[in-house]
Amino acid sequence: MPGEAQESDVIAERVDDVEVLTINRPRARNALTHGTYARLEHAVRSTSARCLVITGADPAFCSGDDVRQVMANRDDRPGERLTADPRTTPLAHTLLHTDVPVIAAVNGAAVGWGMELALLADIRIASEHARFGELFVLRGLNCDVAGLGRLAGAIGRERAAELLFTGDIVDAETALEYGLVSRVVAHDDLLPTAVDLAHRIAANPPLAVQAIKAGLREALDPDWDELGRWVSISLARLFDTNDHAEGVAGFLEKRPPRFDGT
Repeated sequence: MPGEAQESDVIAERVDDVEVLTINRPRARNALTHGTYARLEHAVRSTSARCLVITGADPAFCSGDDVRQVMANRDDRPGERLTADPRTTPLAHTLLHTDVPVIAAVNGAAVGWGMELALLADIRIASEHARFGELFVLRGLNCDVAGLGRLAGAIGRERAAELLFTGDIVDAETALEYGLVSRVVAHDDLLPTAVDLAHRIAANPPLAVQAIKAGLREALDPDWDELGRWVSISLARLFDTNDHAEGVAGFLEKRPPRFDGT
C-alpha cells in the first residue's frame, strides 16, 4: 500500500480515503515509548483521511507503556513534569478532539495505555485473540482519562469499577458481552472487517459525519481538559509513592508486588 511512514514503529498506509495506523514494535508487544506516542499523535493530527483504523502488529494490539523506558527511569521524574504542566496526555487529547472517525482493530492484548488507546476510538472491533485490561492499579497508578471518561459509558459503572480496581484482564467474548466492543471476528478477518467499515464511513458526506462525531462529544463526553488536569495531578502524586516503585519492580522482576500503602 502507498504512504508508509518513515518511522518504523508507526506505519501509516493509505487506501483511498481510509488510513491504517499500525503500531509496529511486535517484539515489545507494541509497548509505547515516548517516541511512539509522539509519532502516533503526529499521524492522527496530520491525516487527511476520512476515517482512521488503528491496530498493532501481531501478536498484540498495544501492551501499554514501555515500562523500562516510561516508568522504570526514576531520573525522568514524571511527577515533577506532571505537576508543572497538568494536562491531558497529548495523544489522548488529539484522539478525543479529532473530527476523523477512529476504529480500533484490536488484534491482541490491549492493556494499560493500550486499553486507553482502544477506548479513545469511536468503534472497537476485536479479533478472537483480543484481551483488555486496565492494569494501572497494579503499577500503583490511576488510569488515564479514557478509563474514567469512556469505560463506564461503554460497560456501566459497576463493571468499569471492577476492572479498574482489580486490573483484571477480560477476553474478547467477555468484552463483547460487556459492550466494550461492537463485534468479535476471526483473527484473519479483523483488518478486512475494520477497513471495510472504515470505507463505508468514509463514503458518507464528511461534513455530516464530522457533525455527528461533534454531537456525540457534546452529548456524552466530560470536560476532557479538566479531567486531564485532575489525572495529571493525581498521577504526579502516585508516581512518587513506594507502591508505584514496588509495582514496577515486581513487574520487571517477574514477582508479585508487595504494596504497603506508602
